Formats: sequence, C-alpha cells, structure tokens
Amino acid sequence: MRLPLYQVDAFVTGEPFSGNPAAVCPLETWLPDAVMQAIAAENNLSETAFFVPEGGDYRLRWFTPTTEVELCGHATLASAFVIFRFLAPERSTVRFCTGKAGRLAVARDGELLTLDFPVWPPAPCRPPAALAQALGHAPVGVLEARSTLAVYDDAEDVRGLAPDFAALARLAKDGVIVTAPGRGETDFVSRYFAPAAGIDEDPVTGSAHCTLVPYWAARLGKSRLRAHQISRRGGALCCELRGERVAIAGRARLYLAGTVEI
Repeated sequence: MRLPLYQVDAFVTGEPFSGNPAAVCPLETWLPDAVMQAIAAENNLSETAFFVPEGGDYRLRWFTPTTEVELCGHATLASAFVIFRFLAPERSTVRFCTGKAGRLAVARDGELLTLDFPVWPPAPCRPPAALAQALGHAPVGVLEARSTLAVYDDAEDVRGLAPDFAALARLAKDGVIVTAPGRGETDFVSRYFAPAAGIDEDPVTGSAHCTLVPYWAARLGKSRLRAHQISRRGGALCCELRGERVAIAGRARLYLAGTVEI
C-alpha cells in the first residue's frame, strides 16, 4: 500500500525550521487504528494527522507517537494547508469533523490560516503535589482546564525551565502549560510539556491556546492577543477570543512531500 505523506511546519515565525512539524496523511478510507498509530510512531513527530473526505468536509484524527489525542492545533493547521495547496486550492475555508472536539474550521487569508477552536477556560485549583519540584521552579499560580496551567511572573522564568519529565508524566497525564507575560508586541509566552503522551516538549501547541487565550484575555482586558511559544524551535500565533470560540492564526510551510509504503 502506498499513501501520500506531507510534513508541514505550522505556526512558523519566519525563521527557517521554526514552528511545529506535523505529518499529514490524507486517506480515501480509514486504516486500522493500529496501523495509523504505527505510522505516527514511525514518523516520530509530536502529531501525525489523518483525514478522510466526508460529504463536502473531512473527518480528522490526530496521533502522537504513543496515543490518539482529542485535539491538536498545529496538525489541524497543517492538514488545512495540505488541502488548500494540494487537494482543493479553490477553497478558502475547510471544515473538519472530529470525535471529541466537535466541528472545527480553518479559513485562509493569503498565507495566514485561522483555526476556529473551542474555548477551554481555566479555573484556580490546588497545585498537584510536587509540581513545583517537577518543573524545577515554583509558579506563582496554578489553574486547571484540560491541562494544568502554571503561571510565572517573567518570560525568562518560562524560558529557563528544565523539567523532570518522568516526574511530570506521573503528575499531569494531560500535560502542563507554562506561561508568563510577554514583552513589546508579544502579549504572552508559553511552553507545553506532555511527557505522558510521548511528547516531552511540544514545539508549538495550538490546543493549549484554547486555555491560554481566555486566561490572558481576562487578565489583560483585551480580546486580541499576540503569542509566542518559546520552545527551542519557537512559534508565533495571533489569537482572538470570540465568546465560546477562539481564533488561532498562524502560517505554515511545506518541508517535504512523499509516499509511505506499508
């Protein structure tokens, strides 16, 4: 069996090899789950996206090297990029049906692609035991949504974290978002750790902004926000809180196009 495969860098900053690389595998019909999981493990990227046509839309699924996830931002952006560039270049909007995240849409305006995602607002919580030790530096606040949100005073606190990933995997099965105020035109910065899902650090995490955007919109008193994920690769996102939805926009770049043989 031969399958098309694309690798796309999503939420690029403009620098070479920035953003988050995602593999995208368009299908005519679904493969067995075990085969899709094996392809994702072979790709060894934070996510591999698979989609099949469904009416005029597409049904979309995402796999890390070890498990299927309920929502992935950068691989959704990458999937839309592949559709816009290779499969349906006449379209300006693509819609995806998903198992747990509902219906998602991606619109394009030139090179800018905008995700329409759900809002996952965080609420204050009691910090998990040993979280500060696992992160290596105590946050000034901890909240909870789908993932744990650890807040710091300064972007350099976030940049300098060197977590104990084995400890984090035991403490936070759904990952830990760390964040701090930004500087200049950047409203906030973040990093995301998900060792329990097979990803020690995700380079750029669109789904984390379902939680980050409502938090910072409330804290800063503004609905439009510029964000940077300050991983080693780095990523740039333009975000807007729209009631119960969040718009997360960024650019993508094709790295490779090829064929999988299984």
